[in-house]
Amino acid sequence: MVIKSKQVFLLHEELEKENINRNDEIIRILHKVYQNFMDGSFDEAVLLLEEALKVNYEYEEITSALKCANFWKERLTRLKEIFENYERGEFLVKQWELFSRFIAQMGAISEKGLFSLKQFVYTQALGNYQLLLDDTDFLDYEILLKIGRCHKGLGNYEKAIEYMEAAMQEKPGSAEIMAEVADCYSLINDIRLSKIFFREAFFIDPGAVNIHALESGMIKKLIKKIREKGMQEEQINAWMPVYGAIFGVFSIKRELKSLEIGKLKQVIYQLEKIISSTPESVSDLMPKLINHYFWLIDHYLSSREDKSKIEEILLKIKDLDFTIYKEYTN
Repeated sequence: MVIKSKQVFLLHEELEKENINRNDEIIRILHKVYQNFMDGSFDEAVLLLEEALKVNYEYEEITSALKCANFWKERLTRLKEIFENYERGEFLVKQWELFSRFIAQMGAISEKGLFSLKQFVYTQALGNYQLLLDDTDFLDYEILLKIGRCHKGLGNYEKAIEYMEAAMQEKPGSAEIMAEVADCYSLINDIRLSKIFFREAFFIDPGAVNIHALESGMIKKLIKKIREKGMQEEQINAWMPVYGAIFGVFSIKRELKSLEIGKLKQVIYQLEKIISSTPESVSDLMPKLINHYFWLIDHYLSSREDKSKIEEILLKIKDLDFTIYKEYTN
């Protein structure tokens, strides 16, 4: 009985050693695979992963890495048929968006594998966009923005800001670009500038901001809170500036110029008039009107206007949405 137990123990020990050796072999193969991902050598990656499956077909990371390798192997075949730099850059970025949705449903792709793929895709896209910029005698804001996004994808946030701010100079007042700049400032932990640019972007045109492309932690938390309020996906953008003010995300404010104050009051008047004449439009226009009310209140506070003006705006908010009024005043 003792001898049999010892034999079982030795057998378990041998199996454990075998598993360790197999796992070590798989880790070694995956290391090579992820280097191949970064180099764009997907044919070689597929061959290595097929070998790894023979070592341990139950190892989930092998299966997911193989799916990724086949995904990009097929895309590279299609990329060879595209000759224009702009189209090549656009193809790579769009395929990355598709791939992001693909892996969200797939499971265990390692961070290292994902990082390697992202480095490859954005380095390739960047090269194509950079050639376009180098071949022109003028600064195209669209190309500058795309180059900035590639640098952001590669983790070069300071470089991304440099190109995005250049794009912003070429197209002043673009909510889309401002939000991208704000996101990069958040990623380098410059929260003050991030909040300033986010607040401006969502005031100018919330619909122009691609919230799904934003990586800022505070913005992701804000989106989560808005979803918890029961908002539909198509409503989130419109409510971002309202709840951004309520939850203190857009807490860094600036003094308005006299021309801006006049325009702010004019937009408020127009929105009030539309809602009054067509009550069915209230749900669509309410977040925009409330956001403008918030900006006017901030102006009254900073310019030390009579409190009665602030009370008047607060009553209007209360009439529009009592819940928002309570959240804002508490």
